[in-house]
This record gives sequence, C-alpha cells and structure tokens, in this order.
Amino acid sequence: MSPRKKKALTSKTKAAPAKSTEVDSSKLPKTTTKKTTKTTKATATKGKKTATKITTKAKTKKAVKTTPAKEKKAAAKKTTKTATKKKTSTRPKKTDEIPNQAEISLGMIGHVDHGKSTLTQALTGKFPDTHSEEIRRGISIRLGYAETEFRECVKCEAPTKYTTKKVCANCGKETVLLRRVAFVDAPGHEVLMATMLSGASIMDGAILVVAANERVPMPQTREHLAAMDIIGMEKVIVCQNKIELVTEKEAVTNFKDLKKFISTTSAKKSPVIPISAVHHSNIDLLIQNIEENLPTPPRDADIPPQMLIARSFDVNKPGQSPGKLQGGVVGGSIIQGKFSVGDDIQIRPGVRRGNKYKFLNTKIVSLRSGFGELDTAHPGGLIGIGTNLDPALTKSDMLVGNVVGYSDSLPPSWDTLEFESHLMERVVGSESQSTVQNIEMHENLMLSVGTAKTVGKVVMAAKGNVAVSLRLPVCAETGIRIAISRQIDRRWRLIGWGTVTSGKEQRAG
Repeated sequence: MSPRKKKALTSKTKAAPAKSTEVDSSKLPKTTTKKTTKTTKATATKGKKTATKITTKAKTKKAVKTTPAKEKKAAAKKTTKTATKKKTSTRPKKTDEIPNQAEISLGMIGHVDHGKSTLTQALTGKFPDTHSEEIRRGISIRLGYAETEFRECVKCEAPTKYTTKKVCANCGKETVLLRRVAFVDAPGHEVLMATMLSGASIMDGAILVVAANERVPMPQTREHLAAMDIIGMEKVIVCQNKIELVTEKEAVTNFKDLKKFISTTSAKKSPVIPISAVHHSNIDLLIQNIEENLPTPPRDADIPPQMLIARSFDVNKPGQSPGKLQGGVVGGSIIQGKFSVGDDIQIRPGVRRGNKYKFLNTKIVSLRSGFGELDTAHPGGLIGIGTNLDPALTKSDMLVGNVVGYSDSLPPSWDTLEFESHLMERVVGSESQSTVQNIEMHENLMLSVGTAKTVGKVVMAAKGNVAVSLRLPVCAETGIRIAISRQIDRRWRLIGWGTVTSGKEQRAG
C-alpha cells in the first residue's frame, strides 16, 4: 500500500489543542439544507404572487376606491414579503468561502524532455524549474511544484468550458471554481529516478507525458509507469505531447504505439489526450479528463496527522538581524489527519548527533499553501509548516525524508528494515532490459520509503524476506510499500518493491 492508503494508526493518540478540532464558523461556506431550500422556493413563489397583487393594486388605486379592510390586508402581505426576504437567501457560494488549499496533488511523470515542465506551466502559469542548474541544463533536477484552480464556464459547452481563468476566454462570463489542484513535476532523467520515486509518494494521481516525436516507449516512460504500479497508483491520464512537431500520419502512428504500450500496464484503461503544451492546445480537454477521471480521494480528518517532508528550507535573507530571524520551514504533503497552528509536533528520524539520531520536537507557528495562510491544514496539495526550529536544521532540504506528526502516534524509525520483496522480471529503466537477479547477501540496495531514500547493505535474504541495514534511518509503518533499486551499469535501477514487515528500531537521543 502507498502511504496515502494505509490504515489508521491504532496507537494512543495525543489530544490535539482546541484549534485542531474547532473551525472558525465565519470561514465556513454558507450552505442551506434541503428543507431550507424547499422553504426558500415556496417563499419565493409566494412573494412573487404577492408582488403581482400589490403592483396591480397600485396601478388601479386612483381609479378604484380602496376600502380600509383591503388596505390592511395589502399592508400585511407587503410586511410578510419583506420579512421573508430577510429570513431566507439563495445566494450562491463564493470562491473565497472555499478552504484556501489545494484538494489533490497530481504528478507529472515521463521520460526526460518530453514536456512535463512545459505542461505544468500551461496548466498553472508557473514554470516549475526555478533553480539555476535546472535553467542552465534545461532539465528538472529537484521536485517542482505549482498550483492552480480548475474552473468552469456555465454558459459554454465541454470541453471549451473548462479553464484556469476567472473570466471565460470564449464568452467573457465569470467562471465558477471547481477545484484547487497542486502539481508535482518529477525529473525524468535516469540518474534522478530516486527523486522521482520520493515525489511519487505524495501524488494522488498522475499524468504520464509522452512525446509524439519519439518512439514509444522510452526507458523512463516504462520506469515511471512501473513506479506507479509499485506505489499502487491506479489513477493515470496519458498525454501525447508535442503533436505540433509531427505530421498527422506520424501522430496517428505514435498514438497507436502508445495505446499498444499502455495496454499491457496498469494504465490500460487510461484516456490518451493529444496535446501541444507549448501552444496550449487541448488543455481544456485535459482539464475535463482530470475532473472526470482523477477525483479527490476520501480523507479522514479524525486520525492522527502525518506529513511526509519533501522540502525544507531557511526563509531568512542573508544578513538578517537576530531579532527578526524566523524559524525553519518544512514542506510536503499531509497524508492523513489535520494540523493546526499551535500544535506540538515531532519530526522523525530527526538529525544526527554523534552516532545516533535525535528526534526534533517543535511547535507549528504558521501553515501556508500556495493559495495563502491557513489556520488548519488537511490532506491535499503541498503545505509549508513554519516552526520554531533553528533554521540551520532545515536549510538546503536537510530534513527531506522525515515524517511530521504527534510524538505519541508517529510510526517507528528503523535502523534496519525488514520487508517482503517482489521483484520485476526485467530492468525496465535501461535499454537492455536485462533480467532481474535475486537479491543477494551483502549487496547494496537503495530503498525509497515515502519521501526518504536511503542506501543499505543486505543482512538477510531468504525466500523473499529481506533485511537491510540502513545508512540513514527511515520512519515508516509496517504494511506500506517501498521501492527497491539496484546499481546496474553505475545507475540505480528500479527492480521491484517490498512490503515493510518489521525491523530494528533506531537509537534515538
């Protein structure tokens, strides 16, 4: 199972502060019950009839003498209408009344240079490659993030009614908010497969991007799709990108090859959308398919919260005076429960102190999504947690791979990890697709556990049960899936997956 699908923890949970269970009613959407709606409709009909009678009476007032009894009756009806207007409302829900957070995180996966980052920009308006080395080399190196709003024009027909703009480009009408969505742009280069796997753990669904001007499948197209199988990802949409670079005949041939390839994978029922990300062609059709095929997964807010850390950084500028320094920030995806400002939290496995690791205890001083500040954060999208930690502990992604939660409900941290291994038949990430050999004693393996990636030596290998002594400890629940990679031709190649069974817990300071 992926971290997003594991069972609720059975350990004793810490009582959350009042902030974590109470919600400011002024920030909730104003809704009406079925009964109220029914009453409103009846009242509106009655009010309409009353207004007609009053208007008719006003027009004939000069011609017909009105009796005192009729005047009294008309006044009573007018008063009733006024009172009804104040009592009921059918006002539609405004977008600013919807929680200021993305509902779902979608991954951009696929071979290097097939247009994942360009498609992310077409959907969000933000190019996710922001680091200087990424810009210089023209490839994604770290996980990229961007968020957007999916909106709908109630006047236009599908698919043109789907957009990310507040005003419809077709008819000029204001659009209605459907969902806020976050995108995780995974690097496609073969040497960055470990980074892609850490990003896969925080995805609720994925968009596989395949270039129409290259053969199908390319090595990382196979490898990324295999990674989706390993983490249990069932929701995938396939985009045939760069159709502007090929003729119609070439596009059709590539499309058929693509359909044939995915027919043997978990994405066999996935829609294939021809697009041109650079020209924004068929983006509306893609949004429609995302809305129809990648729903927001169910969330349970009543179980102990956990967040997988995918980024950590120091937000202070160089030369900042000590009195104005802000605590370290960790960012990632909440996989269960909810966090609130003021919560006491723990970060595991923490930081190394001598020959052992020390858990980090801190307090949440702020919560933020790409859409603004939050009082309470739920699963969905990417969340930044401001803490009172020394920013030196969080700079340069030093806490990536850690897990955030309450101290009495976090999973164990392991120095040695035991798991049931399930190996693939062939190495899908290389051109040769060599046969995967059994795991042997004393060989080195790379394990991807949530957002953590660690290397270790095999200390037990018998009948599919493997134990690996880890260089870096990991925090993980039993029963979750992990990805197993082996060094082949000086590259870490995905060879299978495992289910965590037990291990040796770390020595914590």
